[in-house]
Amino acid sequence: MVMKEILIAAATFLLSASFAQAAVQGKEVDYSADGVTLKGYLAYDDAVQGKRPGVLVVHEWWGQNEYARKRARMLAGLGYTALAVDMYGDGKQAAHPDDAGKLAGEVSRNMPVAKTRFLAALDLLKSDPTVDADKIAAIGYCFGGGVVLNMARMGVDLKGVVSFHGSLGAANPAWPGAGKTRILVCHGAADSFITPQQIEDFRNEMGSAGVDYSFIVYEGAAHSFTNPDADRFAKEFGLEVGYNAAADQRSWADMREFFKKIF
Repeated sequence: MVMKEILIAAATFLLSASFAQAAVQGKEVDYSADGVTLKGYLAYDDAVQGKRPGVLVVHEWWGQNEYARKRARMLAGLGYTALAVDMYGDGKQAAHPDDAGKLAGEVSRNMPVAKTRFLAALDLLKSDPTVDADKIAAIGYCFGGGVVLNMARMGVDLKGVVSFHGSLGAANPAWPGAGKTRILVCHGAADSFITPQQIEDFRNEMGSAGVDYSFIVYEGAAHSFTNPDADRFAKEFGLEVGYNAAADQRSWADMREFFKKIF
């Protein structure tokens, strides 16, 4: 009887230790595009067995920072392998809106470069041994939301993209048959960075191209509504941004439902 109790205790200890060791892992990864070194961050849960869908995370105009990495880890916690990408090169980050605007503008005005860097990240994610290369999606925040929408417009091979408070302008408008990427736009009703005309133009563009898309509006949510640092940015720089916990949680849940459908 005593021996049986000892064996049960030992088995329980080993099982607990196994669960303790299984956790979300994150690591920095370097890759390159056109001779430029790009610094990404890969996150996955080592408790998940076998291959799983992969998700690219495109940062806000601040650069590939801790916020983007946090979102990658959150995705890993849902069972995906996520790569927070570097669209600026050399891991550049900005601490002031003026600098952030310059970095974002340089990429946004040169979509071929943006696409090359995005595709380099896509190839890296597909090659990871934990990833099912046939099941890849991308999400983006603000600047990053605009990037993933433009990648979908250009026919990059993705199951779907999700834009959180992202720009809606088209570098190259979608056209019928451009791609089969499904789109989810998570937009704040109080976002002063996006005009009603831009929303109408986006809807018309998607409709004309026959894109399978959803456009969800969150009442009372301003620009950057998913980022808890937005309130600090508003106070420090006078930006019309703000965190909205309800919209943050709701949009993340909407993203999860979207992924269930596309994967």
